[in-house]
Amino acid sequence: METQPPPTHPNPAAPSVDLEQAEAALVTHYPRLTRLAYLALPASLGRARRVLSAHAVVQRALPRGRTSGDGPGERIPAQRRAAGEQAPDPAYAYVRLRVLAAVLEQDGPRGRFGLPKRAQLPPPLPRVWGLRLFPRSGGSDELALDQSLSALSAAARAAFVLRGLEGLDDRDIRRLLTAAGAPDARAAVAEADGTEPPADLEQLLLSPEFDPCVLQARPTDLMRRRQHTRAALAAAAALAACGALLGLPGDVLGGPDDAAAPPYARNEFAQAALEPERLAQAGRDDWRVTARPDFAAWPARGGRVKDDTLLSRALRVWARPSTRVALSATPGTASGPPAGPPQLLYAGDLGGVTVVVFHDGLRIVRYAEPKGDPASGVALDFARTDGADASSATALVLQRSGDRVRYLTAPWVAGVAVRDLLRPGAAAKPVSRAPDGVTALVESPATAKECGAWSALELRMRPAAGAGPRLVTDLGELTPAGLTYGAPASAVAPAGAPARTAWSRTACGLGQLRAAGVREVNAWTFADQDLPDEAGTAAWICTRAETWRGSGTRVLAQFQPPGEGQAVVTSTAADTTACGVREPSALAGVLWQSSAGRWYVLAAGSRDVASITARGGVSSTAPGRYLAVRAAQGARAELSATLQDGSTFEAVR
Repeated sequence: METQPPPTHPNPAAPSVDLEQAEAALVTHYPRLTRLAYLALPASLGRARRVLSAHAVVQRALPRGRTSGDGPGERIPAQRRAAGEQAPDPAYAYVRLRVLAAVLEQDGPRGRFGLPKRAQLPPPLPRVWGLRLFPRSGGSDELALDQSLSALSAAARAAFVLRGLEGLDDRDIRRLLTAAGAPDARAAVAEADGTEPPADLEQLLLSPEFDPCVLQARPTDLMRRRQHTRAALAAAAALAACGALLGLPGDVLGGPDDAAAPPYARNEFAQAALEPERLAQAGRDDWRVTARPDFAAWPARGGRVKDDTLLSRALRVWARPSTRVALSATPGTASGPPAGPPQLLYAGDLGGVTVVVFHDGLRIVRYAEPKGDPASGVALDFARTDGADASSATALVLQRSGDRVRYLTAPWVAGVAVRDLLRPGAAAKPVSRAPDGVTALVESPATAKECGAWSALELRMRPAAGAGPRLVTDLGELTPAGLTYGAPASAVAPAGAPARTAWSRTACGLGQLRAAGVREVNAWTFADQDLPDEAGTAAWICTRAETWRGSGTRVLAQFQPPGEGQAVVTSTAADTTACGVREPSALAGVLWQSSAGRWYVLAAGSRDVASITARGGVSSTAPGRYLAVRAAQGARAELSATLQDGSTFEAVR
């Protein structure tokens, strides 16, 4: 991808770039941007620091707010292009501009009192300890080019590289340098003209000599590092001695008594939470008689529920995890010790791993250690589960093995099958379960880099549970996320062709919700719109993700044109009531091009929408719940709707 020309975009008039677009452009073109920064940075930094500075400059190129601004290094200059040629992708152009602005600032004059500016300080990240990293060495031609560039000013180096690497002409280079903050862009271009470019300039600029992403490693000064290590150890020992003296009880130091309790392990109530014999355990059939079956109604299962040594070790690690323990917690989940004796849900061996699962009323806690080696490789995971019920307390992730996962199912689950959401017509495949409710390993989409399939677990409930079937999927957390379909007030587990078809078009969007503490995701096809130019019928889908903590909800508005393939995300919103039970209305729009080459602003609303109004790039009002109006390429419109009760609201954005 790096050797391709700069990316283009069909909308040259886009006034701003949002954070998501800039991040996508940065990740996609990261090797090209770091090469540009490396070449433009001064050679006086040294190759090792120059590599880290190039990565730091690119990684700090995202906008400070949600969208790009109009300040220096923010406003993208227009670029000339031949007839029929597309303009550069505004997101890529914006990130490139930010990179150039940071490079020029780093080589610019210092601030007040001769102090370095923020961009002139060594980058805090990325950091490398104990190694020196630098690109592979090139030949004599690369060395000569690097020496020629080191003799130029920062702006002239940038002009030379933009011409050779990006293929820009002098006028576009001057505009770009001016926008990046160069004091005299014309002089910089003239200075770059004074350097005779070699015949194979582009090939040299793309050589490994100037690639900060393909690196060699060598150790730092080992003797000096040993001296620094000894000095640091001595300082740490002195600090520890001072801390020990300050931490002694008051009567030892001669101070007055206070109300502080003894150290944690000698506190009576805290100690009770560490005793395995005090662990709570539900009865085998308690779930049948409880008013609301949830995790508290799960019995203790597994082959080691009576292993007090294991349980005591797991409780101690939960209460006082050392730095060797790998900790993780879903957003909004406390990772502190238990307030009292928790409930035991599972303790057993799974292949080469021993797993213990607790529930303290608010959280699920999973302790895992390598079988036979409790001193290393220990992991402790927390997930918030307050407010769970028979539908949401159906399964937990017990073990991960590569791209597969093993679940522990609720006692009221009668059967388990796995279904590929991207293939709505395929039958679900049964999943075997042990008598204690542990499933066989099944494919998980949580770590998939591509969306060729998306597995979901289909759970069939026992009649006594008082809950219908459930569809859940793994998003990389202890609790799988439930999937539903339908209007917010009547959403149920996806069943039937319309529901499964809708999820097959939107499932890949679940990748945006990984590790976000998601409790449930609902897909709602709120409108089907007949497209202009007899292009068929498109579906509008609103996908809403609810979290266990309440805040952090995510809404995705999606447009599905006729044919197969994933729906297009037209807008996203966070912490909103749109498409939910509190606001069961939806409105979304998109700029769409028909097969005849004409552009339209399309919009659709839910059944309670009485009219739709577009302002900005187009101005139109349409009665009813659909709008389709001719527009220019790149037009942007602000959409609002009037409901049948007279109230108004804006589109998801």
